[in-house]
Amino acid sequence: MVKKDFIINSDFTQYKKVFLSENAKLNLISKNDEKYLYEKHIYDSLAIKLTGKIKSNQTLLDIGCGGGFPCVPIAIEYPDVNVIGIDSIKKKINAVNNIKNSLNIENLTLICDRAENIKLQKFDIITSRAVADLSKILEYALPLLKQDGYFIAYKSKKAIDEIKNSQHILEKYNARVIDIIEYILPLEDEYIRNLVLVGF
Repeated sequence: MVKKDFIINSDFTQYKKVFLSENAKLNLISKNDEKYLYEKHIYDSLAIKLTGKIKSNQTLLDIGCGGGFPCVPIAIEYPDVNVIGIDSIKKKINAVNNIKNSLNIENLTLICDRAENIKLQKFDIITSRAVADLSKILEYALPLLKQDGYFIAYKSKKAIDEIKNSQHILEKYNARVIDIIEYILPLEDEYIRNLVLVGF
């Protein structure tokens, strides 16, 4: 069943202005995508609302946060969640930090590093969007996930194939796919996306 819509509580007008200013300097998203910033990036990031798994005072790690998706929209929409974005590309982290500071997003922390270098902390929620094949990103995410937590991967309509190719990794960590939530971006053409929820 395709879930088509959800309620967004925050106003992203100022965020869009600040983001586009940073994008002009670094090209965080393609110039062609700028006119679809809300539909392809903000709305997509906040599809996590469909899971019903985000709660107050949780810690959320976004692996490979790149230009700030989904970590920045999530931090804005959920001010009572401690959001951490990690990426190994310093220029991108600096750009997202500029966005954070311009908007005074107090619940967002940005780290320039690789996920496998995080050793001492585990997280309630881990996200990843447009980073790597599911089998690869699971190897980064699952060791950092709390026992009752959820890894949420943003995937295309090829999600089922990626899940099949990841069975050996899931078995390695005694993890399983709990749900696959299919949704459509608010574009003229049908643009199907999937959230893959993984837990122990």
